[in-house]
Amino acid sequence: MTWRRGIKRALLGLGVVGALGLAGIAASAWEPMGQAASGERRARMERSPQWKDGHFVNPQPIVWDLAGSVKGMFRSSPDVSPSRPLEPVVVPGRERFETPPASGLRVTWLGHSSVLVEVDGHRVLTDPVWSERASPLTWVGPRRWYAPPVALEDLPSIDAVVISHDHYDHLDYGTLRAMKDWDTRFIVPLGVGAHLVYWGVPPERITELDWWEQTRVGALDVVCTPARHASGRTGIDKDATLWAGYALLGPKHRVFFSGDTGLFPAMKDIGERLGPFDLTMIEVGQYHHAWPDWHIGPEQAVLAHQMLRGRALLPVHWGLFTLALHGWTEPIERVLSAARTVQDTVVLVPRPGQSLEPEAPPPLERWWPELPWVSGEEDPIVSSQMN
Repeated sequence: MTWRRGIKRALLGLGVVGALGLAGIAASAWEPMGQAASGERRARMERSPQWKDGHFVNPQPIVWDLAGSVKGMFRSSPDVSPSRPLEPVVVPGRERFETPPASGLRVTWLGHSSVLVEVDGHRVLTDPVWSERASPLTWVGPRRWYAPPVALEDLPSIDAVVISHDHYDHLDYGTLRAMKDWDTRFIVPLGVGAHLVYWGVPPERITELDWWEQTRVGALDVVCTPARHASGRTGIDKDATLWAGYALLGPKHRVFFSGDTGLFPAMKDIGERLGPFDLTMIEVGQYHHAWPDWHIGPEQAVLAHQMLRGRALLPVHWGLFTLALHGWTEPIERVLSAARTVQDTVVLVPRPGQSLEPEAPPPLERWWPELPWVSGEEDPIVSSQMN
């Protein structure tokens, strides 16, 4: 039975008023929830080494402490979101991107995991989210703290859009619908292409990859790398599509994008096979000690940067949505603190919307407020099964 049939059957068991109310909600969320894979796409997924017993799996299963998660709900920081509006860098028009980076590598952080990467003459956009909420509904769900620093129409031409997985804060229906007619490549993990096709993206513009598979965009090699996470958009399609990171390998520069991940042993394999990386973009926010395998946490992000043989680290997955219970500035404070203990670790902290070149970074600007935060010693995030 498909999840759509399951929803319909549930509606039949409700009272008329309740059913009508839920039907209205389901109708508005129906298309944003996406489409399950079928046919040859499904057959290819089932041939993947990552597929087992009807869904994708991690080599190191994710540990989740339910009791600890419930307790944590009563101990949230009073600063989980900004108390006053943030002021991202806003430079109107696409002329800011007309001059190529002098070094050959430039990044523009747009908040959370959305980054415009300009590498060796190619432009790659990671996990683009321009919608007001990370949700299938427009009126409920995590709401962004500020408007997109760069309007979609002010972006330069994009050679490739890479998607790490299908959670709502990474695969955004409204943004993908706006991009569906773009002359670009959409590179996604196995199964995610079904959502894009359902939303109107031409199949010939979609490339689906398994871990360690790669595709070429101009002179840029894009390698799909392992990650330790999960997927799902409906609540009953858990792990029905794959999750991944990406290595962007140009003629002169190498960039790594983690997507969402816990720490896992193959991070070292990625560094040995595809590194060293001029830049790593690793998630640092939205963590909790009760689910340390879901999100890597700040200190482990610095450790992963070392395992990947990275030169400069751009922290991502923070600074836009409230998705966890820690203070909103805590991830960056903890990353900077951890990096100070590791020799030659360069951390880039651009204001949202700011462009910079990792080989010539500007001085660190503390554009976020000084708020209380809990250190890694007080509340460590330690992923399991690392041996």
